[in-house]
Amino acid sequence: MICKLYLKHFLPYFGNMKLNLGLFLACLFTVSSMFNLHSQSVNIPLNDDYYHLIDRYEIKSGRINSNYHSSWRAYQRKDVVNFIDSISSEFKLSSQDEFNFNYIRNDSWEWTDQADNDSKKPVWKHFYKKKSDLYSVRTEDFDLHVNPVLHLSVGRESAFDVNTFINTRGVELRGVIDKKVSFYSFIGENQMVNPAYIRAYRSSNLTVPQEGFWKGYEENGVDFFTARGYLSFDATKHINMQFGHDRFAVGNGYRSMILSGFSPAYLFFKINTKVWKFNYTNLFTEMTADVQGNPGGLTGSSRYPDKYMALHHLSFNIGEKLNIGVFESIIFSNSDSTSNNSFELKYLNPVIFYRAIEQQNGSPDNALVGVDFKWLPAKRLVIYGQWVFDEFLLDNLTEGNGWWGNKWGAQLGGEYIDAFGISNLDLQGEINVARPYAYSHNTQYGSYSNYRQPLAHPLGANFREVVGIVRYQPVDKLSITGKLILATYGEDEIGRNFGKNILLQNTTREADFGNEIGQGIDTDLTFADLTVSYHWKHNFFIDLKHIYRQLDSAQQGLSNDTNFTSVVLRWNVPQRLNEF
Repeated sequence: MICKLYLKHFLPYFGNMKLNLGLFLACLFTVSSMFNLHSQSVNIPLNDDYYHLIDRYEIKSGRINSNYHSSWRAYQRKDVVNFIDSISSEFKLSSQDEFNFNYIRNDSWEWTDQADNDSKKPVWKHFYKKKSDLYSVRTEDFDLHVNPVLHLSVGRESAFDVNTFINTRGVELRGVIDKKVSFYSFIGENQMVNPAYIRAYRSSNLTVPQEGFWKGYEENGVDFFTARGYLSFDATKHINMQFGHDRFAVGNGYRSMILSGFSPAYLFFKINTKVWKFNYTNLFTEMTADVQGNPGGLTGSSRYPDKYMALHHLSFNIGEKLNIGVFESIIFSNSDSTSNNSFELKYLNPVIFYRAIEQQNGSPDNALVGVDFKWLPAKRLVIYGQWVFDEFLLDNLTEGNGWWGNKWGAQLGGEYIDAFGISNLDLQGEINVARPYAYSHNTQYGSYSNYRQPLAHPLGANFREVVGIVRYQPVDKLSITGKLILATYGEDEIGRNFGKNILLQNTTREADFGNEIGQGIDTDLTFADLTVSYHWKHNFFIDLKHIYRQLDSAQQGLSNDTNFTSVVLRWNVPQRLNEF
């Protein structure tokens, strides 16, 4: 019925190759749900600590994992459990590794038969019958998991003598209906007072990092609502489809130059095809372009303008040691020319070269292409990287004349687990670089951003960065993580565009030639984080965190440094990281 109504009322738009994305996907989902579908699984939400554990055991196994391709995140729960089960007897596990294996299995207990999933003492016979779930139901045709979400923290910042806090309360749901369609939902209500550098980011960008609509709370705080959710179904044995509101990340590094989880969640339709040694992902999204606001919050009196992203990523396992991926994405909005915020039907083609379509349309859109790789060259070691081209001309690139249009970003990193023979000591380091004006565009709709926040690296463009991470798990429930981030970049002056702020239209650039990384106001950033985390109960963490941040700027009045200490209680929610 939905499809019939859609074709009746919106068929005229097909001649112009434009349509409303939401209606089209609703129609597609309705048709797909009629097929004989397979067992379903939802994703494991993006969480740096959790994903490090999974990636650690792929490195420890010494071969590229075939259950899922790690360059596309989030991973499906059933794939992760299958992977853990497949390697559990391949090498000797430390006590900490056994604890982590059980934690991962308990967290997705519906995909394993392990007896340790059951609680020894359920609460009032109905709650926590399983270690991981407050309430759960499992029948022949219905599976449900319900969990509370809590994030409480108090802290103190030295620079401005401000008490900080986070107060998040919510609920997380996941389940499967008829073994055909799975669902996930996360809802959270939040109030927080952040350290000064995050407040400065909010004041400058009129956004809260990783969040959408917000309003002011008391003198220095913000109040906002977080909601994510999607449906997942397998069209065939090898093709999974998801439709909803969430975010993803591409790459094997701590940062991503392709797509990160830094921006808010967005409407998406994702098709993932995994067959033989290939993993092919198509992502179609509706995002938010420029928004109106003020330092006290965003206004909601008019609809925010839409823009869209179409992205496809193909990765291929070469033997057991090497994975290579290629990707292409395009940011577009018909508001550029027609003021009709509709989706270009041409970009729904999952196997075509987007750049060719963009040129055929008159080149109004922002296309990016790139490659990524992961290599296991030696025992307990992985090397990874990315290279993204926003725009370039080979002649200008080889001449080194600093042409503004040679916009690219690159990453090279590595991780060494059980370093120097010390069990559960993991080291990671990476270098990230982005040229001036990378990810920017000549319209307000074409920048590689969502809700005024970068889709890739949080520093935007025109920077060099070095990241070092030490992770150590001395005993089962205790983890210690130290991070050091050193970055240098060129900040934009008021009224002058040197290429760092990707929201500025690149038609306002300072010069066509002679551009180099770090041009503008010389700025050096030092960010250090030491976190001690105690895993008290399943997915209940107690964190003691200290952050030191120093900003040295050539412009008077911008330099500052601060020490920030906090104590955090987290229940079924990852750390809230603002590492920029």
